[in-house]
Amino acid sequence: MARTYGGVAPEQRRADRRERLLTAGLELFTSTGFRHTKITEVCGRAGVSTRNFYEEFTGKEDVLRILHDRINTLALEHVTVALDEVADADAVTRIATLLDVFIDTVTVDPRLPRLNYVEAIGVSAELEEQHQVWVDRWAAFIETEARRAAEHGAAPDRDYRLTAIALVGAATGLLRAWQAHEPPLPVEDVGAELRALMLAAILRPEKISELPGNPGAAPDVKESSREGDQGGSRPT
Repeated sequence: MARTYGGVAPEQRRADRRERLLTAGLELFTSTGFRHTKITEVCGRAGVSTRNFYEEFTGKEDVLRILHDRINTLALEHVTVALDEVADADAVTRIATLLDVFIDTVTVDPRLPRLNYVEAIGVSAELEEQHQVWVDRWAAFIETEARRAAEHGAAPDRDYRLTAIALVGAATGLLRAWQAHEPPLPVEDVGAELRALMLAAILRPEKISELPGNPGAAPDVKESSREGDQGGSRPT
């Protein structure tokens, strides 16, 4: 049986040590910068020896990779739970819920978008591969919601794959701007802009015009009568 120290089992001590290292990595990568942070600095901030560091991680990129994956996983879990709670809601409500919960999760701590969309980009082929995995997951998530909207007559019946990828890129760009802007941009404005982009990209024009207070809706927009039209006619 493993000895306990101060009533704490070795497994718990190791888990606590690992969390302190991850927290230190998040703090330093988003302040000093990933490339300028030394492993000894992470260990010093966490109060952990370098020997113990290498018992948990292969290097500082391993810490960055785990943090990047953790942030995305947390956001996806929160969004999934929230959408389950509005399972029978209309397309607008579901899309708004998806985006509101996502934005709330990744902006609750300004360090999260800094790590996810700045520090974790362009580090290595392995991290780029992981980043692409998450782009694909989020795009598939958005595509599923778009297809659901189409099945309920709120969106054109078409392929939404490229649209979903573009929307992931828009979210990334807005959150990069948010974390870098001084003074900070209102989170509500970022969320509202992304919500407007997604609704405009997915919903039928007449559905957008029905949204109260929507500044982008032209009252004379009419859907094209051509079969298979993907976005309707635009006003001139």
